[in-house]
Amino acid sequence: MKVIYSPDHKRHAPRDQFIGGALRPNPEVPARAEAILRAIQGRHEVMPPRTFSMDAIRAVHDAGYLRFLEHVHTAWVDRGGAGETGLIPDTFAARASSCRPRDLVHQAGYYGFETQTPILENTFTAAREAAYCALSGAAMLLEDENSVYALCRPPGHHAAGDLYGGYCYLNHAAAAAKYLCAAGRVAVLDVDYHHGNGTQSIFYGSEAVLFVSIHADPDCEYPWFSGHTDETGTGAGLGLNVNLPLAIGSDETRYLEALDRALNEVDRFAPAFLVVSLGVDACREDPLGKFDLPVSAFETIGRRLARADLPTLLVQEGGYDLDSIGACVQNVLDAFGR
Repeated sequence: MKVIYSPDHKRHAPRDQFIGGALRPNPEVPARAEAILRAIQGRHEVMPPRTFSMDAIRAVHDAGYLRFLEHVHTAWVDRGGAGETGLIPDTFAARASSCRPRDLVHQAGYYGFETQTPILENTFTAAREAAYCALSGAAMLLEDENSVYALCRPPGHHAAGDLYGGYCYLNHAAAAAKYLCAAGRVAVLDVDYHHGNGTQSIFYGSEAVLFVSIHADPDCEYPWFSGHTDETGTGAGLGLNVNLPLAIGSDETRYLEALDRALNEVDRFAPAFLVVSLGVDACREDPLGKFDLPVSAFETIGRRLARADLPTLLVQEGGYDLDSIGACVQNVLDAFGR
């Protein structure tokens, strides 16, 4: 399988996150992608991303939001902001009744939805390169490649059209899916432990994209405010948003049952392409997940994804245990290609 990877992800290296009332180590570190790269290098062909017009990213993200991401760190530093922690909002908008402030720095609380996702000097560059990785994979599918893996970092599926959080700034899977829509309908299957609230939001009213997510019960787990079974889409997209929440502690058997249900939904939709948000934090070793899947389960997941028999783009999302993340991804890619 072709692998798209950019070393520019290392330019975004958050040290801290503000969580539980204190600064704590941030688990979304460059070592995540490097561990994956070590595991798959030599087994799969690794290549750099292509460059795309920002129009491909603006197709799923608000122009004002993108300007904010690109320029806010400089504005913050000019105002005296400093430190390795980066910019973290201290005030948040109640979107139903709030207007966006003119002041760029205070837009952090308008566009950000929590305090775990700091903005550093090169955050925008790293996120844009990750989006280019996913868009490159989408372009290759349009050129008749059967499957591609985009090793994206930082992740993307929590980023909505004009919101960032969950370590996500740009939604790479959504950008790729929108790009593929020019050639047919697209199914996005999110297998990350956490609900892909950003992707759901972007396509909630779309008739061209089916979104299916397997994730931990949002009554018990981040992102808390989305991922319930009664969230089924709206307007032209009604019925095309399918959430399959699982109880904390779910094992391999329960997870694979949900995966089979998800793939049945994909089959009914009959898309031209499949985009998989490939989080591996469902692994029992992961510090942020509470499922009970062994590393070996990801081989089975890879085989079942391949049975969809669709041109498929796999986009890296979560996975935070540095000792198992590489093996989990390797198992998916190796099994998918058999």
